Amino acid sequence: MRVKLEDVCERGSSNLKQSDIIDATGDYPIYGASGYIGNVDFYHQDKPYVAVVKDGAGIGRTTLHPAKSSVIGTMQYLLPKENVLPEYLCYVVRYMHLEKYFTGATIPHIYFKDYKNEQFNLDSLERQAEIVDILGKCEKVIASREDELQKLDELIKARFVELFGNPVTNDKGWNTDSCKNLMKKIGSGATPKGGRESYCDEGISLIRSMNVYNNRFEYKDLAHITDEQAEQLDNVTVEKSDVLLNITGASVARCCIVPDDLLPARVNQHVSIIRCKESLLPEFVCSMFTEDNYQILLWNIATAGGATREAITKQQIEDLQLIVPPLDLQKQFMDFVKQVDKSKVVVQKALDEAQTLFDSLMQEYFG
Repeated sequence: MRVKLEDVCERGSSNLKQSDIIDATGDYPIYGASGYIGNVDFYHQDKPYVAVVKDGAGIGRTTLHPAKSSVIGTMQYLLPKENVLPEYLCYVVRYMHLEKYFTGATIPHIYFKDYKNEQFNLDSLERQAEIVDILGKCEKVIASREDELQKLDELIKARFVELFGNPVTNDKGWNTDSCKNLMKKIGSGATPKGGRESYCDEGISLIRSMNVYNNRFEYKDLAHITDEQAEQLDNVTVEKSDVLLNITGASVARCCIVPDDLLPARVNQHVSIIRCKESLLPEFVCSMFTEDNYQILLWNIATAGGATREAITKQQIEDLQLIVPPLDLQKQFMDFVKQVDKSKVVVQKALDEAQTLFDSLMQEYFG
């Protein structure tokens, strides 16, 4: 049966601020846009419910929460009616990608009145339970594969520390120099004229912060621009083995190597290209930047000064002090990384297959 979202849930709101619950204690959990915040001595909802981030970063993110809990005011309650299971409703709303309803240039918002008429297929409660079980099993496989990838990344990090120590304190006494002296190029780009409305299905790849994860490039949201637009960004043409570093926003400090199959490519203003000279291997630099201590350093730089938005400037990147171990040791580390990456390719393929299955099932059930 085809129904509207408002047919299966009611809107609820919260006026709680995170600052209101500092040092609070109790038996009842409270959640924010990033997940669990803490416990308090009250709750707003006595039954399980769905919550959607409605303001700021992460708008549209949808989560399921237990009975006797609450959310803060940046989130919207979606309270299930008797004709829908909370778990089923959560999958439905996730499928809708409500972030497409955002308004507001400075702080994005989404409103229930704008998305309440979204339609989907509503099954019987018995069939809903079956669908929830199937999707849940699929997500467990996805989570298992993601956990495998994380463990492989941790293996690389452990090997880095074993060989090179803490790159921030330089406890092994390597030679050091500034990033400015060690790099051929450091620079970020811009959004071409016309903005994202002008992006193409094919063309020159435009790399944005949403594509750059630690030691991984995300293709899903890759944008493309025309040759004419790319000419506006010729000064930030991405080359083979460039290190990509996110320099603004919530994803600041995330870092990876550009994949060869994206070239030629450009970056926008939220991503910096870091191109190494001969004394440093790109894979080593990327591993240094994603090492836990260096991530803390980059994050502290990005949030210093009380700015409302996290940011790392070109000058701050140039001033970074980098350790410079012997090239043969860097190559030894790179060989280890390549061996681990072979395992990661196998796991990533399995993850992609599970994710594709999950997406197709969501389309089948709710589309």
